[in-house]
Amino acid sequence: MKYIIQIILLIQSIQISIAQDYDHTHKINKIYDVALTNGNCYKWLDYLSNQIGGRLSGSLNADRAVKWGLRELKNLDLDRVFLEDVMVPKWVRGTFEYASIITGPGMSTNVPICSLGGSIATPASGLRAQVIEVKSFEELESLGTKKIKGKFVFFNRAMPANIIDTFEAYSKTRDQRSNGAERAAKYGAVGVIIRSMNLKLDDYPHTGNMSYGDLPNKMRIPAAAISTNGAELLSSMLSLNKNLFFYLKQDCKNFPDVKSYNVIGEIKGSDFPNEIIVVGGHIDSWDLGDGAHDDGAGIVQSMEVLNIFKKINYRPKRTIRVVLYMNEENGLRGGTTYARNVKKKNENHIFALESDAGGFSPRGFSFEASDNQFKKINSWKIYFEPYLADRFILGGSGADIGPLRNGKTVLSGLRPDSQRYFEYHHNANDTFEAINKRELELGAAAMTSMIYLVDQYGL
Repeated sequence: MKYIIQIILLIQSIQISIAQDYDHTHKINKIYDVALTNGNCYKWLDYLSNQIGGRLSGSLNADRAVKWGLRELKNLDLDRVFLEDVMVPKWVRGTFEYASIITGPGMSTNVPICSLGGSIATPASGLRAQVIEVKSFEELESLGTKKIKGKFVFFNRAMPANIIDTFEAYSKTRDQRSNGAERAAKYGAVGVIIRSMNLKLDDYPHTGNMSYGDLPNKMRIPAAAISTNGAELLSSMLSLNKNLFFYLKQDCKNFPDVKSYNVIGEIKGSDFPNEIIVVGGHIDSWDLGDGAHDDGAGIVQSMEVLNIFKKINYRPKRTIRVVLYMNEENGLRGGTTYARNVKKKNENHIFALESDAGGFSPRGFSFEASDNQFKKINSWKIYFEPYLADRFILGGSGADIGPLRNGKTVLSGLRPDSQRYFEYHHNANDTFEAINKRELELGAAAMTSMIYLVDQYGL
């Protein structure tokens, strides 16, 4: 009799599991149907990119984007929509930059260049000096003050083409952009020229944030990025003539911090309202393009999660919150402010998902989670296999949700195909025309499906 009861219970358990699998499969199929046929993300991104444009923190466009995000979230008829105050840095590019390689009297070649975010300006008449090329900080240190003083330092370390994960390749080179000016200034350099972080050879210089560390103002030097084609040209010309000169003119400026906002909306959970699931991206962007991939795509995909839930009449068990973070690009103030307020309010965040890797075809997700948490999440891969988004990896999430890291909250990042991302990252090529509507929508559907499963199963 005991064994018969056990068998009956096992059969019932299997039947329940099959029924749940069918229900989840059906729900996720419905999520994809809505995303691909009746979603808003492409329309939203069109407006954000083409009617507002680049949204550098502290700018008029950033303020317009906040108002737009607030309006669109309110239109979704969520349970709560509000703004969260954030103090952000204000840096203005000014007149677009000019640079040339000078090989002799009246002999110069113009090259594409742009100021790095946070850089100081050159003198009004520009800056003219000889150039010394390096590919590492170790090489810089070996040259020392004697060979560097009074010159431009040209950091020409390319992204390694043999690394398949392009974000890993980016991580191998970004320090020269972030810290190059600080390092070179200590040896008496007058300015730095940084090879753009791009695997493609083209004429688009890539901006990005840089830091002077604790350098006093009087030691700070101008920092600019040169396009990959420009870097190749400068390097080859230096191999023929070590005594050539470089001319740079830029009039960017740093201002005191200004007030801005994170934009937040949520659907209250029906069963566990105090368990919060967050999805988001950053609403600011650099100013050269219109920030369609970085991170307009992530913003509209995150908003679409709540939009799809409303359209399929899904009432979540847990509170689902979308956060449009301000100032990821040059300060991370939005993410750190949000996490600080979460701690202050003692809110319980069980899961945070970020989209900030472009609007390309989704391939899966990365997770910062314990082994047990990841084992549970990994069992959901089956639901993503039909949509080719089933690559789940342990390690990595997103910059804005990073400050939520506490050893308990699971952090996750949408992982689209990354091979083309750095063609658009931080440059004038990052425009709405570079977005594929279907790929963008597939990303939104994958994110919504992941949030749905976390809500159903918990962590």
